[in-house]
Amino acid sequence: MKDVIIIGGGPIGIACALECKKHNWNYLIIEKGALTNSLFNYPKNMTFFSTSEKLEIDAIPFISKNPKPNRDEALEYYRRVATSNTLYVNLFETVKTITKEAIGFSVTTDKETYKTKNIVLATGFYDIPNLLNVPGEDLPKVTHYYKEAHPYAMQNIVIVGASNSSVDAALEIYRKGGNVTMIIRGETIGKRVKYWVRPDIINRIEEGSIKAYFNAEITEIKETELTFITLEGSKTIPNDFVVALTGYKPNFDVLHQLGVTLTNDAKKQPTYNKDTMETNIKGVYLAGVICGGMETHKWFIENSRIHAKQIANHIKTTLTI
Repeated sequence: MKDVIIIGGGPIGIACALECKKHNWNYLIIEKGALTNSLFNYPKNMTFFSTSEKLEIDAIPFISKNPKPNRDEALEYYRRVATSNTLYVNLFETVKTITKEAIGFSVTTDKETYKTKNIVLATGFYDIPNLLNVPGEDLPKVTHYYKEAHPYAMQNIVIVGASNSSVDAALEIYRKGGNVTMIIRGETIGKRVKYWVRPDIINRIEEGSIKAYFNAEITEIKETELTFITLEGSKTIPNDFVVALTGYKPNFDVLHQLGVTLTNDAKKQPTYNKDTMETNIKGVYLAGVICGGMETHKWFIENSRIHAKQIANHIKTTLTI
């Protein structure tokens, strides 16, 4: 039987594994994709908001050639941390069910069944997009993820949203020769957009290089056009691709399976002890962005690195090694 199974091989899952290794616990990370799968799926040219020292885990130095590191530097850093510390990680293995047993838990994946005394859920939120729920959203030209600008050059592109990811995509596609239109539900560019990027997008909109419709929502997507509604009424424009960066949400299924309670409001925040990170289910811990429920902007690497030590400090009071 394992002492700890960590579900999710992102930076916070890696941090939890490092704590387990320090205590000589029998642990395992199970990750359904590549190591730091969410970071791997970020846009190729993404730059972090945080500086490198705030992305470090376990005081292992993160050296970047830039004031703020980019995606590739982060992938290199976390990969080196995992490999140089010989962490036990099963990649491309998907957890199917977790059940509470008389002693501990049973974790069944698409490859094996494991027994463990404790579960740490560090699953992030990047896998399930918030859908538009409009006709045509299932067309091949619609995506909820953005990787790079090149495929969108010389095309009519609609970007949905006004967050960091939406703004980055809009600016990059515009500069690679795409005809960019932004459809934004609110009345302005998001306040949390990176401070060095926000003036750029506002200026591009004001000069007309990028079209933006505020207080607007898409009503239908067709093969060659797109319809949306604004305060002035409905409008249809030519369209080749839709990049709907409307945010993502955690996978709540595993929380429901285990009986972890959530708030009844739209935030869907799971119940946990802020000092120990243990949920209302004994032996089940939360780490990272999943702690915020639908408020995915509240937790990120910089402010949730501490969760690994909090969890380890509590688990060591319950384990007899």
